[in-house]
Amino acid sequence: MIRILFLLLVTIHGLIHLMGYVSAFKLAKIEQMTGKTLYPLTDSMVMGVGLLWLITAVVFLLTGLLYLIKKEEWWMVAVPAVIFSQLLIVLYWQDAKFGTIANIIIIVVMLGAYGAWQFGQFTRHELSLFLPQKTLAAQAITDDQLAKLPAVVQKWLRHSNVVGTPAAQYVFLRQEGAMRTKQDGKWMSFSARQWFTPKQAGFIWLVRVAMGAGMYMSGRDKYHLGQGHMLIKLFSLIPVVNAKGPTIDQGSMLRYLAEIVWFPSAALEPYIRWEPVDENSARATMAYGSIIASGIFRFTEEGDVKSFETKRYYDRKEGATLEDWWIENDPQAYQSLGGIRIPTRSEVTWKLASGSFTWLKLSVSEVIRKPERG
Repeated sequence: MIRILFLLLVTIHGLIHLMGYVSAFKLAKIEQMTGKTLYPLTDSMVMGVGLLWLITAVVFLLTGLLYLIKKEEWWMVAVPAVIFSQLLIVLYWQDAKFGTIANIIIIVVMLGAYGAWQFGQFTRHELSLFLPQKTLAAQAITDDQLAKLPAVVQKWLRHSNVVGTPAAQYVFLRQEGAMRTKQDGKWMSFSARQWFTPKQAGFIWLVRVAMGAGMYMSGRDKYHLGQGHMLIKLFSLIPVVNAKGPTIDQGSMLRYLAEIVWFPSAALEPYIRWEPVDENSARATMAYGSIIASGIFRFTEEGDVKSFETKRYYDRKEGATLEDWWIENDPQAYQSLGGIRIPTRSEVTWKLASGSFTWLKLSVSEVIRKPERG
């Protein structure tokens, strides 16, 4: 609805500029156009200004067309349209002053579009550096490769149909769901895309969170070469979170470890060490430099991952503290995507002294695993 209203505003605002052209060339009598200007104009100047009214109208209509077909760069065309429009409005202030309101609205939306474009350029560049340009052909995983793992982990990998398939070297996921930032906060819907590089143990997660009333946040969470970096911007433009450092590194590593359930072949990578806990659970440990992270995977009798639990840093005003962090997979939402059995619905919960705080509910709608890329 908001998109339609904005499109109507741009279109009508553009068409109104035609009145200036018609009046300047005396093609018709327009009562609303008295022709009074802040500065006296000669007849030839009036004709030139009339052409500018026409050009501005055309550029606004082109802006509307580009916005309609969802061209990311529509705001670039809107910039000269708004500049020319406001210059004309100031010149014909008595007749056209209310057009300033329309221009202000268009500028506000333009800033959001510019932020989205800039954020997109930034993340596309990061992805070009993050994803491998070329990978080696992967051999199919054999049952012998599972032999050194705890029995419950072997059962999971066989149940996931990993044996006989090549190890994924990069993975793409599409997700949607809801999140909140406080225990009593409102749920906000989100859609996300995520890329993993299992061989180098990294991910990039891009998310757009709808806050209501046309407001949104864009986020990029990244784990690469042992370092995490969380970036969140209001309207893709105004920084809200820009977090990095040892606690973020540890949290990002734990997130990566928990999310190997979507590409189980990563359980065989040498950077993960497995230890049995009991017949239905095992501890996985990762290390990079001075950062070490571990968590316990719990499994169902059939061999699906039921949950992942660990200690992760929870941000507070007083400083980050280690708290229980729990991911629970819906046992009814397991599917075979791309031939691999994975959980497609999960909830993420902080178990704090003040009570459990479930802050994220997500569903996986698409998984693409590519064993090689050339």
